[in-house]
Amino acid sequence: MSNEAYKRTLSDFHPGQEFEHWPHKTITESDNNQFCMLTMNHHPLHSDVEYAARQQHGKIVVVGTYVLSLAVGMSVPDISGACIANLEFEKITHHHPVFIGDTIRARTRIVEVKLSKTKPDRGVVTVITKAYNQNGDTVLSLRRKILIPKELP
Repeated sequence: MSNEAYKRTLSDFHPGQEFEHWPHKTITESDNNQFCMLTMNHHPLHSDVEYAARQQHGKIVVVGTYVLSLAVGMSVPDISGACIANLEFEKITHHHPVFIGDTIRARTRIVEVKLSKTKPDRGVVTVITKAYNQNGDTVLSLRRKILIPKELP
């Protein structure tokens, strides 16, 4: 990925535009365990093989906030590399469970681009990002608003 992607300004985004993010990520047991420890999410569904075996999916389910963070992180080079701030995360939906060994990929569609009402040097880009597993199942979707500069300094 070229560092040019990190320099996208408001005029580089248009409604309907789509970005397929790369690279993809295969989730390891270590990834899931570390994220659970960092965020203090100690639910046994995410870390206890015996407990998880007795639950709906019969195996450990990757913690959903990790999948969310992964999808957003994958989008940074293409979408928010030059952003001033993430303004809002909304409508986060977990469509399908994610398991250890799944490979996640993400795609983002630009929904709206508008100039700021109060600061003419920036604007708000609204996007929908979707994450998919290796089988093409949608595992997560979210809508987010990002504050993007009109021009780079």
